[in-house]
Amino acid sequence: MKRILATSILSLALATTAYAEPVKIGVITTLSGGGAGLGIDMRDAFALAMKQSGNKDIELVVEDDAQKPEIAVQLAEKMIQSDKVDLLTGIIWSNLAMAVVPNTVAQDIIYLSPNAGPSALAGANCNANYFNVAYQNDNFHEAMGQYANKDYRKSFILAPNYPAGKDALTGFKRFYKGELAGEVYTQVGQTDYAAEIAQIRDSGADSVFFFLPGGMGISFMKQYAQSGIATPVMGPGFSFDQDVLGAIGDAALGVKNSATWSKDLDNEANKKFVEAFKTEYKRLPSIYAAQSWDTANLILAALSKASVKDKDAFRAALKAADFQSVRGTFVFNNNNHPIQNVYVREVVKEDGVLTNKIVATAFEDHKDAYADECKM
Repeated sequence: MKRILATSILSLALATTAYAEPVKIGVITTLSGGGAGLGIDMRDAFALAMKQSGNKDIELVVEDDAQKPEIAVQLAEKMIQSDKVDLLTGIIWSNLAMAVVPNTVAQDIIYLSPNAGPSALAGANCNANYFNVAYQNDNFHEAMGQYANKDYRKSFILAPNYPAGKDALTGFKRFYKGELAGEVYTQVGQTDYAAEIAQIRDSGADSVFFFLPGGMGISFMKQYAQSGIATPVMGPGFSFDQDVLGAIGDAALGVKNSATWSKDLDNEANKKFVEAFKTEYKRLPSIYAAQSWDTANLILAALSKASVKDKDAFRAALKAADFQSVRGTFVFNNNNHPIQNVYVREVVKEDGVLTNKIVATAFEDHKDAYADECKM
């Protein structure tokens, strides 16, 4: 009995060894400007997951990139060279990720993306130090292209002119079988969409698909509603998520949008997350918050199995993804991007609050289009 007890104590000590060392995580995200709501949700969910873990050995270094690539690059270098972070995460925007990630992983620092998933990092340029815990950029848009085939034959599509915007329209077109009434790339941060709305009005489109995250989507939807155009709109979850619905208002009611997560996903991890976030911050979580929560819990799970200083062991622990995801089963593909379901949601009003509910499953166990190009 003494031998069994001693063995059990030793096993417990070994299992918790990784928690005994200090770990510093750099969080670069957008906390000011038009995209601040996205970064704030990311930061808050990440911090809450760490708080609930009770792990006192993890230090977060949080900085605002102001949605500017040059600032993000400077912050990453400061965190790596001066702060000596063990891991980096937090970036929302794909142009910022493209500016930061390649140099970060080249310095043998592991980067975990809670959102941005540019195609350039999913295929031939995949890297063992790059883990995307959210999606590959095309995924949500592929789902809406697939779903649009049910009802529409002539869609007008638009997105901002940056990597995620290009991936968005590429993804939509990959599965949409109808005709395009127009394809437009707008400026990042644009707030006036009068010209684009006029093009839509004159295009003969039977539907509009748009990807305009944050303040861009709010501006577009308000102006679109005021224009009186009756052509139905659809989009990815980013355009109709919790961070923007309150500002858009009832114009969003009934709109279909795609996402890998929704607050009504029926699993225990998701129920606990939604309740914890509501209790802590007095608001409903967004997709950005859900993905960030998963990123934090993936890191925590990996730290329970391996030292962050042992890169091979820690990468293997991350790849195993042995944590309770708010999305249910979580599996990484060969390119360190998730294999996951993509749902279609509808904007509804619950207790006077605009939110989303799942109405269909667009894809089950969906893999991104670039994984075959990754040689890992």
